[in-house]
Amino acid sequence: MEITEIRITLRSEEKLKGFANVTFDNSFVVRGLKVISGNSGYFVSMPSRKRPDGSHQDICHPINNETRQMIEVKVLEAYEIERKASEVEKTV
Repeated sequence: MEITEIRITLRSEEKLKGFANVTFDNSFVVRGLKVISGNSGYFVSMPSRKRPDGSHQDICHPINNETRQMIEVKVLEAYEIERKASEVEKTV
């Protein structure tokens, strides 16, 4: 499985820094991943829905840690590229 496209939409909230849509093998897209600023740096949160008891449940998620790390590394790389491009646009 290969990530073939990542689209980032930046946000400037305190914790929420952006959304990501990730395409796998040019044939399957997962929308609504979140780039979150946590206590020890940025991390990627999977799409989730709020349950009646107020907790959140992932709608989709990687089955193993290797896949989770691959997705997180690629999404955070794409986030940094988009963030830097946005900063350059602001100075021009």
